[in-house]
Amino acid sequence: MGMSLNSVRAFFQALQLDVPILETEANTATVALAAAAHGVEPGRIAKTLAFKLADGREILLVARGDARIDNAKFKTALGKGKMLATEVVAEITGHPVGGVCPFGLAKPLPIYLDISLKSYEEVLPAAGSVNSAVCISVTLLAQVTQGVWVDVCQPVA
Repeated sequence: MGMSLNSVRAFFQALQLDVPILETEANTATVALAAAAHGVEPGRIAKTLAFKLADGREILLVARGDARIDNAKFKTALGKGKMLATEVVAEITGHPVGGVCPFGLAKPLPIYLDISLKSYEEVLPAAGSVNSAVCISVTLLAQVTQGVWVDVCQPVA
C-alpha cells in the first residue's frame, strides 16, 4: 500500500465521499492495461497528464484514455505547454508514474478536464498507484478537483 494510495483515500475521506478504490493484481500503468484489468473500453480510463505552461505554471490535464492532444487547441486554451518529465510529475503530484491522478496531490495544482471525458457518465482515473483506480462520475470528478473544462484533444472517432 503506497503512501500516495493513502493520500488518495484520505482525499476522498476528507470530502466525506465514499468513492471505492479498485485495486487490481494487474499493473494498470497504461491505458490499455487499465482498460483490460477493469474490463472497460480504453476511453473510459481517465488519464492524467502533466504540463508546464509558457507562463511557468505546472498543470494537470485529465482526458479520456484514447484521446490525443490537439496542439493547436491546446495552445488556444492554455497557451504553449510541454509535457513534464516523468520524475518531475512524480515529484509534484506525489504519485508514481502510472498512478498519477488529480486527487491527493503533494501540492495543489490547477486541474483542467478535457471535454472528451463528457462522452461518459463515469470514468476510471488512477488512484495513486500502478494497480489502482477509482470509478467516479464525471460530474463528481469536476467537483472534487475543481477542474476547469477545456477542449484540447482531437475528436475521438
